[in-house]
Amino acid sequence: MFNYSKILRTATSQQAVKKAPCYKYESMDEKSLWLKSQLPEMDLALEALVKVNSHTSHREGGKRVGQLLCKLLSVPGLQAELVDSSCHAPHLIFRSEGHAEKMPVALLGHLDTVFPQGTFEGYRADGARRYGPGVYDMKGGLIVMAWALKAIARYQSLASVAPLRIVIVSDEEIGSPESSAIIRQVIADAGACLVFEPGRANDAIVTQRKGIGSLKVQAHGHAAHAGNAYWEGANAIWALARFVERAQSLSQRDAGVTVSVGTIFGGTARNTVPARAEALLDIRAPTSETYADVLRQLNEAGQDIGVAGTHLTMQQLSSRAPMEKTAQSHALYECYAACAKRCGLGGEEAQRQGGGSDANTAAGMGIPAIDALGPRGGGDHTHDEFIEVETLALRAAALAEWLVHGSETLNASKR
Repeated sequence: MFNYSKILRTATSQQAVKKAPCYKYESMDEKSLWLKSQLPEMDLALEALVKVNSHTSHREGGKRVGQLLCKLLSVPGLQAELVDSSCHAPHLIFRSEGHAEKMPVALLGHLDTVFPQGTFEGYRADGARRYGPGVYDMKGGLIVMAWALKAIARYQSLASVAPLRIVIVSDEEIGSPESSAIIRQVIADAGACLVFEPGRANDAIVTQRKGIGSLKVQAHGHAAHAGNAYWEGANAIWALARFVERAQSLSQRDAGVTVSVGTIFGGTARNTVPARAEALLDIRAPTSETYADVLRQLNEAGQDIGVAGTHLTMQQLSSRAPMEKTAQSHALYECYAACAKRCGLGGEEAQRQGGGSDANTAAGMGIPAIDALGPRGGGDHTHDEFIEVETLALRAAALAEWLVHGSETLNASKR
């Protein structure tokens, strides 16, 4: 990992971390002014991305967006690689050699959106706002990444900053089931991870996310005629209903744990004792310990449900480790926040998020991570999705500032 000794010294308390200077500041005015002048170009590039539907399942649309991104990230010193997918558009990887004395930095994003073809299309300007599918989540964040690197390449070179490990995936909106393994492989040597999901109100930076899991629970019974052979049947729906009651009761507001049964179905006909029933569960917990405890309790709840002739089986469909705050991730946050504030942004720490992102994957690897570094806006996953267009340049300036100056104090050290 990065050697944070220049930031933390020998501090072990969070109070000491807060008192430590983040970096030696040098003016970014030239880059910031250039980025401000680039707003029209950034606006046009974002429009081109947004106008192409890239719903996770729309492979060809995602492929076209990937081609546009490869052109935008055609920056001297950055090498591109495409990883084919069996289900989705290719995933994009970019690498730079960078400064030999610095640990690599991971930059993560995604090109897919939640909007199927024909449900929400187009790009619309309304004063200082831009509207469209994915403009906020998260094609705006991809523009931020691209122009920050363009600014560094224009005034210095990518060889002067930390080596970059950039991954832009095409399946994040469904939990990155395929790309998580790619992310782990590409960023394995990274000492810090920055993720460009939508920016929060007041530019708050995300440092913590809950762990997320999805679970399929199936109840198995025995079918029978509900009138002529009722007592010969074993009702799977009844068994599953009992389990649902136990599962929902595991939610704890104060502990930040939620178990939500999102779908439930089963049976074949009104007059047939149902032999099968199924439910899909959403599980969220703030720490690895609490997440594991919820899974344990769910398994216990399904062991003896009390309906004769039935049994339950469980299958974990997906999971993302919690993004937990550590001393190193806090120092990373403090450093980036200082850069953001110098570029005219806010930089407070956001409350723990219930939703997950690829930052969870990095944090689960033990890599210090921060998130929500995309432009300011709102309405993600709705037809009112928008960004404040001027924050594209401000966010790009903050990233460039951190890569050039903030990471100067993060010298490489062996793991």
